[in-house]
Amino acid sequence: MPLGYLAELVARLPSWTVFMIKQDELELTTHKPQPLRTSRELVQALDDGVAEGREALANTTDEHLMKPWRLLVNRRVAGEQPRHIILRDAVFNHLAHHRGQLTVYLRLNDVPVPAIYGPSADDGSF
Repeated sequence: MPLGYLAELVARLPSWTVFMIKQDELELTTHKPQPLRTSRELVQALDDGVAEGREALANTTDEHLMKPWRLLVNRRVAGEQPRHIILRDAVFNHLAHHRGQLTVYLRLNDVPVPAIYGPSADDGSF
């Protein structure tokens, strides 16, 4: 996966929480957000997505999170699960996976890998 696409995906993943809570489905083929072109735009999208995702979570109920949510591709159901499961799998687990991929790009470009879940070999702050 190209670095720019991967960085944009990681920056946008927290915002997925919003449409998974507020919408009953997402048609992936028509979901075309504006591209993020600069590091400033990436950071802003991440910050906004985290804030909006927290707000959506704070304003929902356990009952709502038990209701199904669907991912559509060309109007066909590609996946359907309760919201709490899809949030875990498609947002949180997906985010951890792709953040890990980003650390590979950092390492390959001789950029120190920051602490993510604890110290990295490059982070001497622990």
